[in-house]
Amino acid sequence: MRHLAARVLLSLCLVSVLGWSGHEPASAQEPGAQDIVVIAHPDVTVRHMDRDSLRAIFAMRQRAWPDGQSAQVFVLPNDNSIHATFVKEWLSVYPHQLQLAWDRMVFSGTGQAPHRVRTQQQMLVEVASTAGSIGYIAREYLDERVQVITME
Repeated sequence: MRHLAARVLLSLCLVSVLGWSGHEPASAQEPGAQDIVVIAHPDVTVRHMDRDSLRAIFAMRQRAWPDGQSAQVFVLPNDNSIHATFVKEWLSVYPHQLQLAWDRMVFSGTGQAPHRVRTQQQMLVEVASTAGSIGYIAREYLDERVQVITME
């Protein structure tokens, strides 16, 4: 009983110290589609893409840009919240479905998986320094080294 009373008291103290807003802290909230931007190397000539084109690029079915330049795709790990939101909101598929498509191509010998990076900072560096590259990051990481590709 004393443990329960102590927990209730601790909870009340935390609520009063942190302030009760009825919402989770911003750091605990899932990122939204508007918080994520698709980025590309500055030499990529495409500025806008529709959902089907984005899905084809990130599913590794489209391997080149319209001008013939090779498309280099960079993705975050499957368990990253930015990756999950990007795949669900921008591509309208689930991360495991995208992974299955990559695995099928790799195991059948018909294609390759995208380049994986561990962090958004690494994503930004790789996309900025790799010709023909495309990736995605939270808007807060965006800088002038890359261009933004918008969805039509």
